[in-house]
Amino acid sequence: MQVLTKSYPKNCLLTVMDRYSAVVHNMEQVVMLPSLLRDVQLSVPGRQARAGAPDLYNYFTMLKAICVDVDHGLLPREEWQVKMAGGETDEAENEAAETEEPEDEVLGQLDLEAQFHLHFSSLHHILTHLTLKAEEVTRTYQEIMRQAM
Repeated sequence: MQVLTKSYPKNCLLTVMDRYSAVVHNMEQVVMLPSLLRDVQLSVPGRQARAGAPDLYNYFTMLKAICVDVDHGLLPREEWQVKMAGGETDEAENEAAETEEPEDEVLGQLDLEAQFHLHFSSLHHILTHLTLKAEEVTRTYQEIMRQAM
């Protein structure tokens, strides 16, 4: 497992981001055959697997994709819109988004501290949850490999 080399306060967002990145990179190093994770459900103590729930392979690919954003930053807005639209952008939507921005700015300036706290705590919670998922994927893969030997 990768060792965190930077020292931040325990609940600092940078600490959570570094930990997430390290756990996902460890997952990538351990999981040599991701296809073994297909059709394996995430085990949640006390609950049965839900029908239609994502398998560990889907978690594996999602966790890797999010880690790219954590490590390298977000795409510029225009590139992100193209990616989300599947390569097709609608000029009318872009113009509508541009006309809504000033209104959003006015509303956003009213309580920036509350918005920041909401998004910060949400991101902190999500990254912590995703870190636990990456650890679960790694642990389950290791169990599968032990059973195969």
